[in-house]
Amino acid sequence: MKKAIQDIYEHKYKLLLLIPFIILVLALLQIGIQTAVTGDFVNKGITLKGGSTITINQIDIVNVEELGLFLQNKFSKADINVRTISSAGKVVSIAIDSDAQDNSEINALTKAIADKYQLNKWDYSIEVMGSALGESFFKQTFKALYAAFFLMGFLVFLYFGESMYFKFISGFLTLILVVLILFANSLFSDIIAYILGPILIIIYLFNSIPSLAVILAALSDIIVTLSIFNLTGIKLSTAGIAAFLMLIGYSVDTDILLSTRLLKRKEGTVMERVYGAMKTGLTMSTTTLVAIGVALIFVESEVVKQIMIILFIGLLVDLIMTWIQNVGILRLYLEKKKK
Repeated sequence: MKKAIQDIYEHKYKLLLLIPFIILVLALLQIGIQTAVTGDFVNKGITLKGGSTITINQIDIVNVEELGLFLQNKFSKADINVRTISSAGKVVSIAIDSDAQDNSEINALTKAIADKYQLNKWDYSIEVMGSALGESFFKQTFKALYAAFFLMGFLVFLYFGESMYFKFISGFLTLILVVLILFANSLFSDIIAYILGPILIIIYLFNSIPSLAVILAALSDIIVTLSIFNLTGIKLSTAGIAAFLMLIGYSVDTDILLSTRLLKRKEGTVMERVYGAMKTGLTMSTTTLVAIGVALIFVESEVVKQIMIILFIGLLVDLIMTWIQNVGILRLYLEKKKK
């Protein structure tokens, strides 16, 4: 069985490339359908779409499950989530997140909770986040991700590329893209930046397949992880976005490890170098997955759990994108280079 799998992996790698491709297409399809149905490509939480959070300090008299059911029945059209807030492993308060932003909606929700549990004004606090603030944060994060992809692509091109001329051109264009995305704040600068991205992809396509492979693998990790995360029904928060940023870094680490072993080292056959990189990469991934799994079991904080869930899904997806997709692309690149 092991030998049969190894034989397929070594000799049917072109066919195996269909696996990550099909997964990516299905993920894009899910995101597209969700966007068409809901208007958003991700399930946004209160911190991203705006709303209010009521924090109750009297935890002894409030049952989380009972309160959640009560609010769902009373405010059936509202988006409400009841969660606990922990400190040092102990529950210290209860938070009620809702999409209520108008004073009348917030007052109605607060009154229902206060009347049910006979709470005084000093027993709870209210925090309101406007939708504009959440949208602004979301857009800025998207721009940062866009700039990060091409900055990483250039760094890989700088290391693996052969043409000094195209290294200079791509470096110059990447610098302009990053400056426009992160520091300029106008529609014109955004349009120019989004035009420069495809130009860089074309440069990498004809001059540095490894750079393109790294960008594609990282992008695939994000898209597929986002799609699976959507299917869980969990609302994405600002902490969750931070997890996606961390995932990009991990994805690039494993892809650079593979590319370095495969392209820079000359000793051994191609598959011997792949297996050498895989041994190191899988060890890194396995230890990280175990640590995240332990955290998911014992951590009570909803914020930390969301980060761990995204990283756990992302690392599993990265195994496919790195050791099937990227390996296949680089092997095709090496075959073409020999001819």
